[in-house]
Amino acid sequence: MGKAWGFGRHGGPEVQEYFDRPDPVPGRGEVLIRVDVAGVNPLDHLLRSGPVDGLDGGRPFPRVLGMEAAGTVLALGEDVDGLEVGDAVFGFALTGGGTYAETTVLSAPHTARIPEGLSATVAATLPVAGTTAVDVLDQLGLPAGATVLVNGVGGGVGLAVARLAVGRGLRVIGTGSTAKREHAEAVGARFVDYTAEDVAAVARALVPDGFDGIVDLAGGSSLRTVAPLARDPRNVIAVGDMSVPDLGGRFVERRVDRENLERSARLALDGLLAPVITAVHPLSDAPAALAAVENGHASGKIVISAA
Repeated sequence: MGKAWGFGRHGGPEVQEYFDRPDPVPGRGEVLIRVDVAGVNPLDHLLRSGPVDGLDGGRPFPRVLGMEAAGTVLALGEDVDGLEVGDAVFGFALTGGGTYAETTVLSAPHTARIPEGLSATVAATLPVAGTTAVDVLDQLGLPAGATVLVNGVGGGVGLAVARLAVGRGLRVIGTGSTAKREHAEAVGARFVDYTAEDVAAVARALVPDGFDGIVDLAGGSSLRTVAPLARDPRNVIAVGDMSVPDLGGRFVERRVDRENLERSARLALDGLLAPVITAVHPLSDAPAALAAVENGHASGKIVISAA
């Protein structure tokens, strides 16, 4: 038996519960891992709040929270290639196993070995934030010297995008609330505080000819404010707001396979994809970790230590 945080029905934080469960049995294409560290993401509370097609694995309640983790392989299901018992790994729980737990199952095709020299804490932040950063910048394909606006730079994905963009030689402008300034500037972004400045006016003053690319992580009215700042609307890439095609932009094309995980890990080892980890919570305090992300005010990446 092991401990896990999950939810017995869809709803708000009040439906969350801490419970005992037997170690999951890995099915075809899955690996059972002992969880060392789990990443916390906005998708976690969205899945708790209501069904999301294709992401609950059809598992019964109570379901376990969390989508990404790093740990050690304990057992292999059928048809698992490239991984062995005892491997230190990181990846996605795409079949509904959840990761706020002492043990869980990860989808083997979406799981990779942790390279020597990379900590489990850093590795646990890469499946969502790391690979998203790689994907949006690859999709834009901007050359060194180009300008990119990261709208909503202060969260885990935004800071990863900014850091990687700076490493690619791009000029990065990032928007966020006052509390996000320090971390954004630390990764090399020119920060614009939307609570104290007119974002559109400041951005136009900084880049009068328009941005070569815009990565939107805020969505809604904020996306509609910054989208006209792009020189080409097709180079507005949204990570969360599916309405971006209405503005002429595109939704991020995600690649969550082992190859992209391995690439993200190499970039992290090289210091080009350095996550800004602002809090590490024990598993028993997982609700506080998720609450910090759910209220929208968290800076950087928050993780849960299950070890």
